Amino acid sequence: MTQRFTPTPDDKFSFGLWTVGWQGRDPFGDATRPPLDPVESVRRLADLGAYGVTFHDDDLIPSGAPDTERAARVKRFRQALDATGMAVPMATTNLFTHPVFKDGAFTANDRDIRRYALRKTLRNIDLAVELGARTYVAWGGREGAETGAAKDVRVALDRMKEAFDLLGQYVTEQGYDLRFAVEPKPNEPRGDILLPTIGHALAFIERLERPELFGVNPETGHEQMAGLNFTHGIAQALWAGKLFHIDLNGQSGIKYDQDLRFGSGNLRDAFWLVDLLESSDYTGPRHFDFKPPRTEDIAGVWASAAGNMRNYLILKERSAAFRADPEVREALRAARLDDLARSTAEDGLAGLLGDRTAFEEFDVEAAGERGMAFEHLDQLALDHLLGAR
Repeated sequence: MTQRFTPTPDDKFSFGLWTVGWQGRDPFGDATRPPLDPVESVRRLADLGAYGVTFHDDDLIPSGAPDTERAARVKRFRQALDATGMAVPMATTNLFTHPVFKDGAFTANDRDIRRYALRKTLRNIDLAVELGARTYVAWGGREGAETGAAKDVRVALDRMKEAFDLLGQYVTEQGYDLRFAVEPKPNEPRGDILLPTIGHALAFIERLERPELFGVNPETGHEQMAGLNFTHGIAQALWAGKLFHIDLNGQSGIKYDQDLRFGSGNLRDAFWLVDLLESSDYTGPRHFDFKPPRTEDIAGVWASAAGNMRNYLILKERSAAFRADPEVREALRAARLDDLARSTAEDGLAGLLGDRTAFEEFDVEAAGERGMAFEHLDQLALDHLLGAR
């Protein structure tokens, strides 16, 4: 492989234990790979050049394990982190696998289940902070419904707000340097999931008691499952100052959540996403939430993991070349991107109302005849993406 596309920890690439550790089990087929030891995952990912590893509580410690086993597993995991220099930038809680969560966790109709879900989360927050995590992701995969009468969504949102307010109170009182990232998804496994898109999540966050502690963790495939432009969603999250974490993978259109390796599926959108991230002030991990296809053996798992990072670095290089191209810079001016960056009414309302060239003397017909030169600009982008320039 080309040396310039070899990742290093400085690239801040991270993976979930559940990604490389996925055994290939799906609703229609049994596992095609054996379980993978979390310690082995840490070592192999470090060898590939990754910076960090993330986990659900149940990825590291089996649900219901006694305290002695819990302590032993955490000790082994920490030793692997220390030996490899790998970081744990993020952690999360599994509130979707066990049958107890079949009607959700924070919004389950059963109050005792909601209380259990909160205690499970609080316990893992302690572990996450102990291992150095600075972000805690909340994906409400079971928070939703399939039938109208089964869930009063307004009340469910009250309960979700209550849960997040309690989590915010807990980290504040404990003095933890930890922020929460809400992960939106429109459907699967529930027919309809609450907070289905980036926009829904951003609006919800503003209703919380400590909104400054909460941002979003968008995932490539999730927005595309809703037919939305993922890069536009990331831009709005950045604009709001709420991009706390990001999950990268691949998706081919509106279908089930494919979790392909990054760059697969919609390569064009992946290019624009990398272009946006690399030109933004986002400094967090580039986290890959993918699943190696169940066709692969363990060697294929590591090849797939490496492909995520390689594809990101290739697209990063292509984006840099695009932005440095003098013809592109001229095309950007022809498309009037510099004009978009200017304030529309820096002279204020009074100036706008007093400017006859803004309305009375504005030549609407001539303005309507202007070409935008977008096609030339877009072709230059494709030329760079395809390696033709």
